[in-house]
Amino acid sequence: MTLHPINEGKTQLLTRRKTSSKIAHLVAVALIITIVPIYYPYIHYLLDKATAIPSSTDDLNVETTTTLSRHHPLYRSHLFPTTQKEENDLKLVIVPPVKKEHRKRGRRKRERREVVLKPTGGGSGGNKSCDLFSGEWVENPEGPYYTNLTCWAIQEHQNCMKFGRPDQDFLKWRWKPNDCELPVLDPVHFLEMMRGKSLAFVGDSVARNHMQSLLCLLSRVTYPNDVSTSSDQNFRRWEYPDYNFNISIFWSPYLVNTDRTDRNDITKPFKLYLDEFDESWTTQIQDFNYVIISAGQWFFRPTMFYSNRLVIGCLYCPESTIRHRSSTFSYRRAWRTAFKAINSLTNFKGTVFLRSFVPSHFEGGRWDKGGDCVRTKPFKGNESVMEDYSLEMYKTQLQEYKIAEREGRRNGVKITIMDMTQVMHLRPDGHPSKYGHWPLQNVTMANDCVHWCLPGPIDAWNDFLMELIKREEIGR
Repeated sequence: MTLHPINEGKTQLLTRRKTSSKIAHLVAVALIITIVPIYYPYIHYLLDKATAIPSSTDDLNVETTTTLSRHHPLYRSHLFPTTQKEENDLKLVIVPPVKKEHRKRGRRKRERREVVLKPTGGGSGGNKSCDLFSGEWVENPEGPYYTNLTCWAIQEHQNCMKFGRPDQDFLKWRWKPNDCELPVLDPVHFLEMMRGKSLAFVGDSVARNHMQSLLCLLSRVTYPNDVSTSSDQNFRRWEYPDYNFNISIFWSPYLVNTDRTDRNDITKPFKLYLDEFDESWTTQIQDFNYVIISAGQWFFRPTMFYSNRLVIGCLYCPESTIRHRSSTFSYRRAWRTAFKAINSLTNFKGTVFLRSFVPSHFEGGRWDKGGDCVRTKPFKGNESVMEDYSLEMYKTQLQEYKIAEREGRRNGVKITIMDMTQVMHLRPDGHPSKYGHWPLQNVTMANDCVHWCLPGPIDAWNDFLMELIKREEIGR
């Protein structure tokens, strides 16, 4: 039977429509199979694994993609709520597809892309298997590992035992990460690991406090030679000749070029040239293997802010015609300039550790209004939440660090973090308080809740330092 040409055309059209409908359904199914695996891990991670640090209130336009894991010690659901904006700030990394053989049919399965959410904050040195900075302080009956009588490097205002601190329980703690152990510094192992190398500390008196702790811990094995070329206590150099290892300190409490408004009065405002390098350290660290840089507490002092040699603001200044700005304003600019100096180094092959902001622990008043730190035990992780200015300083620092760390990777400069902020927030018991001097009759002196007793909690900073250097050496 022969169809009429018109009927034959209708039959072919119906056949094509049926075929097109089947193809459309197959395409729709294929799209669903492809798209759902891409986005499901992202949605699941957002709901279960991470939240973003809120953007700083600073008026500078910076990238704020620093994130915290839900298991990070600073994560608090009421402090860092997950919002749509914060979810949008989280970065996605497309992992290359992995091709698998389909054994039954002898052909390759459809390639799948998996989206993995990588938090950009925190860090744990070269080995990412354990976050050293999430944990608790646990009892350690073996501490301390030196005394104020066996170490020559302790300054008077840190010599709490000499000046009569009655309790010693604060010496009996060590840091325990949640998922691994942090070994106590072995001085022989440390010196062997640092054989032929050099280490520099850059920063303020708390940076010097850290360096003195390391000198004390190493004094159990050997004493260094003082090979300083200056009599200034803020610029010193020690050498361990048996190990060809040296340690230096460079004083720079503001990290940038600084001047005084009154040469004879340290209480008067400082001039901060926020866009200028402090060459007292930026020209000196080129050949060091490791540099630990830190700063913080000086940024709460009266200061005048300059950019291009013009006044752009001040902190605690009496002038009403100058714009009054916050501490985080100068802190952000100073770190940005410091990191710019580091990343501009040519042929620098070392590693820079940013030791993060460490809060003070004044209670019952400000430092100059009778505030004190009289606690004798660490906080548990759920007993205290860091907030107010300490949190703002920490967030500001982290944001600038992440920008600098990415720039450093492009330039071949290694910058990593020694995240001591939450670790030391939990140690209100470790400060000298009134035990940094003998009491003076009819004289009232401010309590010291900024520096740390030696021996004391910051001896653990060198446990972290040794572990981080180990990881760097393994990475190399």
